[in-house]
Amino acid sequence: MKKTRKWNWTKIIAIFIFASLLVSLVFSIYNLITTPETGVPAGEPTRSDYSLMVSQCILGLVAMFLPSILGRRFKFEIPGNMYLVFIIFLYCSIYLGEVQSFYYLIPNWDTILHTFSGAMLGALGFSVISFLNEDERTTMNLSPAFVALFAVCFAVTLGVVWEFYEFASDRWLGMNMQKTMLEDGTKLAGTAAVTDTMEDLFVDFLGAFVFATIGYINLKRKKGWMEKFEFKKTVKK
Repeated sequence: MKKTRKWNWTKIIAIFIFASLLVSLVFSIYNLITTPETGVPAGEPTRSDYSLMVSQCILGLVAMFLPSILGRRFKFEIPGNMYLVFIIFLYCSIYLGEVQSFYYLIPNWDTILHTFSGAMLGALGFSVISFLNEDERTTMNLSPAFVALFAVCFAVTLGVVWEFYEFASDRWLGMNMQKTMLEDGTKLAGTAAVTDTMEDLFVDFLGAFVFATIGYINLKRKKGWMEKFEFKKTVKK
């Protein structure tokens, strides 16, 4: 009897996203080199825009391999569904957001992604604390409230680290990731200059809080589906 071949959709999607980011990187580098520093027609991408695309594509390509690298280093496996959500997020934020300009074409695209990333990082927080608590030398029974609180703090902290990255890119590479300038180059001041950053941090917290609340209820009632987000320790052969 002939066996039906099963498609590894996570691997297929990962290859597609990797190819998209790699092609976008080459495209962005070419345009970064050929685009003049001044005299770019209104509405057309500038050298600063292409610099941002290059840095984001490189970051995305590195991030795709980061889970595998960390997994080998610390002897754990990331659930396939969690990795799939992660790389789809990279595709939406980098390829669609930066390369295809969804941040400007789709209203609140950045806010939607930050809210989603907050929830995703909240799930990662649950996985991290579960993995760290699996220490044979120490036995600890953590309360659901503590685990949920850790997940929120973990997600918000990583959100702050991302804002550090955006600030550094704007400060030293002349980009506009924190939206402190209008598209015509006009610099914002006061509350207007920090609105984008504060909105990002707020929705990061909101997404993490919602997921942590759901996770808390799950742990409290012992439903068990949070185990799908837990890292699995690699068995030594």
